[in-house]
Amino acid sequence: MGELSKLPNIGKTVEEQLIQVGINTADDLKKAGAKAVWLKIQEIDESACINRLMALEGAIRGVKKSMLPDDVKVDLKDFYQRKKK
Repeated sequence: MGELSKLPNIGKTVEEQLIQVGINTADDLKKAGAKAVWLKIQEIDESACINRLMALEGAIRGVKKSMLPDDVKVDLKDFYQRKKK
């Protein structure tokens, strides 16, 4: 496993998906943002759910997804509802 899997919430499968969509480093993930990266992942994996979106945001912030602030969770849930396939 590589650099990405060292981030909170990122396991081997998500790391592989990140690489597939062109995200190879933690810096790439931070620059792109959780929402944009999640949309790319959803294109290759329609099962990408709200938990994956929150996991990506948590990875960017360096925290477990359960530790995200409530306002961020609400924003991500709203985004997910608008964008899910």
